[in-house]
Amino acid sequence: MTAVYLEAGQKRVFACAVDWPGWCRAGKNEEQALEALAAYADRYARVPKQAGLKFSPKADIRFDIVERVAGSGSTDFGVPGVVPALDLEKLTKPEAERLATLAEACWAIFDRVVAGAPPELRKGPRGGGRDRDKIVDHVIGAEAMAYAPKLGLRLSQPAFDDAKAIAAQRAAISEALRTAAHGRRTKSDPGWPPRYAARRIGWHVLDHAWEIEDRTQF
Repeated sequence: MTAVYLEAGQKRVFACAVDWPGWCRAGKNEEQALEALAAYADRYARVPKQAGLKFSPKADIRFDIVERVAGSGSTDFGVPGVVPALDLEKLTKPEAERLATLAEACWAIFDRVVAGAPPELRKGPRGGGRDRDKIVDHVIGAEAMAYAPKLGLRLSQPAFDDAKAIAAQRAAISEALRTAAHGRRTKSDPGWPPRYAARRIGWHVLDHAWEIEDRTQF
């Protein structure tokens, strides 16, 4: 069974797989959140495959809820934003390596999706939604300006089409995940524990990769 924690706000609940960064979906309640998580198992399976890790989508739709956390305004807005207690536990070096490898796999999937998408994406019913390049710019900007500082990094946002600078940014984040303090943490420690950082980064990257896929005009 796959360990899952639930982050419940007033209007939205996120279900997040503990050991699989990026596999995190939301619904109006716990049941819908878990249904959404299960529905995305096949799409998420590309990530562990990219990372060279064993993953069975059919088996992994059986969930074991190991923690529930109270959400916040971010939760209801549509962003998982609460660090669960399980992310504060001691992290071994092999576990840190695995987290970094999965984060790198999420980036690889994102890049592949972007490369196969047209510049203009299908709009929503009211004409909303960013096009491809603006989504890319948003993703790398969030990593540089919001996520990297949570890992103790100070980075400048690269241009969305500067592949070399983007690769350098990702390498710095990966290295931070691999070498972050591995001892047990407390809620008062600054920044994000590496488990949570990898999960949050993976969720954001994949959420937008899947958005691009769903809005690609064929």
